[in-house]
Amino acid sequence: MSITTLTSREFNRDTSRAKKATEVGPVVITVRGKPAHVLLKMEDYQRLAGDRRNIAELLALPGSESIELPIPDRREYPRQANLA
Repeated sequence: MSITTLTSREFNRDTSRAKKATEVGPVVITVRGKPAHVLLKMEDYQRLAGDRRNIAELLALPGSESIELPIPDRREYPRQANLA
């Protein structure tokens, strides 16, 4: 994997170059010499972001009706903190 660095001006002039560069790695876009943005392929972004579904979406998936969810008994009360 190689990292390509482009200035914001270079990026604005040649976005197709930046998109092609994501095939081999991330593209860092700088503003006034400092890294400001990163351009990634969608597959790379999804891999980094992970699967962030909420519990309702997961329970709506086929086969989820067989999943057991142990719900703890709420009769246990929290203990007071010992601040001594």
